[in-house]
Amino acid sequence: MINQQKAVTALRVLYPIWAIVGLFGIMYVPAALIVLGDATTTANNIVTNEFLFRLSIVSNLITMLFQILIVLILYKLFKSVDRDQSLLMVILALIGVPIAMFNIINQVAALLLLNDPDQMMFFLNLNTEGVMIASVFWGLWLFPLGYLIHKSGYFPKVLGIFVIISGFGYLIGSFINFLLPNQETILQVLEFLTIGEVLFMLWVLLKGAKFSKEKSQN
Repeated sequence: MINQQKAVTALRVLYPIWAIVGLFGIMYVPAALIVLGDATTTANNIVTNEFLFRLSIVSNLITMLFQILIVLILYKLFKSVDRDQSLLMVILALIGVPIAMFNIINQVAALLLLNDPDQMMFFLNLNTEGVMIASVFWGLWLFPLGYLIHKSGYFPKVLGIFVIISGFGYLIGSFINFLLPNQETILQVLEFLTIGEVLFMLWVLLKGAKFSKEKSQN
């Protein structure tokens, strides 16, 4: 059991770790090793940097474990603001976790098929599509979170609006990816909209939260 002040302190420790580990597995390693449309080069890159690729698998698993921990801490922070919306936030966030974790099996399959570059590339592509499916829930849970940020008064209300916009960025981006996969400009714009989630994390890290002494004891 932790009070609200301790919840914010925990978030200030966990958020930067979560961000670094997540970016490493989801963005850095794929950008370093995967060459779109070139299965042979990608396979060679993974063979040469197999440990790096395995690290990305582990980092993706750890990212999802952090997701569970962080959303439970956020629940403690916001439950006195609106318990129903706090529960909805937890439910939507946790639904995305098993989807994302199960999707990691595609990376494992790719690792086992390095001697067959085409099959390996198929599973890497499948992993990318799986991430887009998980992104639906990465967006949905931001709607109640943004509402809670806006309503609570612990943070600038505009941050709540930005977080809700981030939710739309993730959600619409997922659908556009499947409907119009070649529209890179649209996808990049939608990806930019997700910056609100980062802004909230930075605010918590640098500024913390502002609430009364009575509130912080809840």
